Amino acid sequence: MTGTVPLLTNHIGNAAVAAAAAKQLAVTSPHTGETIALVPLSTPADVAAAVAAAKQASGAWAALTLKARAAHLLRLYTVLQAHADELAELVVREHGKNKAEALGDVAKGLETLEYALSLPQLAQGRATYVSGGVQCRDERVALGVVGGIVPFNFPFMVPFWTIPLALGMGNTYVLKPSEKVPMTMARVAELAATVLPPGVLNIVHGDAAAATALLEHRDVSALAFVGTSAVAEAVHARGTLLGKRVLALGGAKNHLVALPDCDVEMTAQDVVNSFTGCAGERCMAASVLLIVGEQPELERRIVAKAGALEPGRDGARSMGPVIDAHAVARIEAAIARACADDGAELLLDGRAMPAFAAQRAAGGFWIGPSVLRHARATDDAMHFEIFGPVLSILRCRSADEALAIENANCYGNAACVYTSSGAAAEHFSQRFHAGMVGVNIGVPVPREPFSFGGIGRSRFGQGDITGDAAIEFFSFRRKITTKWTAPKEQSWMS
Repeated sequence: MTGTVPLLTNHIGNAAVAAAAAKQLAVTSPHTGETIALVPLSTPADVAAAVAAAKQASGAWAALTLKARAAHLLRLYTVLQAHADELAELVVREHGKNKAEALGDVAKGLETLEYALSLPQLAQGRATYVSGGVQCRDERVALGVVGGIVPFNFPFMVPFWTIPLALGMGNTYVLKPSEKVPMTMARVAELAATVLPPGVLNIVHGDAAAATALLEHRDVSALAFVGTSAVAEAVHARGTLLGKRVLALGGAKNHLVALPDCDVEMTAQDVVNSFTGCAGERCMAASVLLIVGEQPELERRIVAKAGALEPGRDGARSMGPVIDAHAVARIEAAIARACADDGAELLLDGRAMPAFAAQRAAGGFWIGPSVLRHARATDDAMHFEIFGPVLSILRCRSADEALAIENANCYGNAACVYTSSGAAAEHFSQRFHAGMVGVNIGVPVPREPFSFGGIGRSRFGQGDITGDAAIEFFSFRRKITTKWTAPKEQSWMS
């Protein structure tokens, strides 16, 4: 403890271990700006200690049957489910989500853990005779020590995209959580220590230096990363050069298309939910709305619904703060540039909404939702990820024009079409340049057993980060071919 502010520890081998590093960062509450914890900036030696503990545990953990490992995961699920509300409160406190969003963060992470409980059925090997007397079989084998580097925007869910399946497949794990939101996973580590063997799940805090040490450690066989596209690309390139398996998910610029036959009320509400939910700090948030034809009532309702949101922690109409002061400044600058440089029309200015401004003046990192209407598809704000509650609207003359704009997007995370026509829905679904497509769903996150992942600059590496693709990523297939000579005939007297 430092005064009344706790100093977090790393969790290595089921024990709280003080980092060797002298340097620390403040963890701040987005609601108030106050310091709520201190997080150590772990050194490469700290990371090496976590990897060593994982390596020591690796052999015994991998030697367990899938069924035995699933039993451990069931106990982990039970203890985390029992503490779901506590974990959600930590998410609210350190990230700023409202309570409903925080409970959703925990619930979605637990869904992946639920899926991993079925690994004894999902990851069975195969066997067949391939020729006379010759049988082939395969079995999935753990990689060893694997790592995860995650962002701030979903303190529980994103780590649990990979932890359950990696552990279930027999690997041991070292996680480097975001230094902006380390408290949730620190508590998870404490709870996991009551049900998992020592060294199976380890957590080491820190910034980019710790992340680099984890990526480059020779005993880490594979690494999953989620963050910005520029960093994801660099992580994938470096890890691949070192001979590791790397899957690195990057950013997004998600496009929604509203056709003239869309349900105006449902579309307006869903668009607002998509771009303002979690204060827009999610890779599945709506960024661009392409309106086909003249639909002024749709635009009016979107602005009215977004403008009715209030800052807060609870309630269907509440929106939380963004993560820190830098995020506020970045979002405000993006809005200013869109208006000054591109001539975008500001239909709703979240910078000036009185309730949000009052909260910000009191010390928190608050900014209200903003809606921009553009005249050109080439405007800057139509292309770069703002990562905040900002929606860009562009009117299109035709469905083909809307598709062409979406297809030109260098990312490929999500896209959605709003329509009452099954034929139109199928037409767009087959032509969107995105790994995850929605029809009348502005945040089309797949649920297990379907896997999460984009294309283009939204993903570097092969496969998806959840579902059956993750089972493949966190294991390799050992193929065994056998042939036995027939026993020589012997009499009953032999």
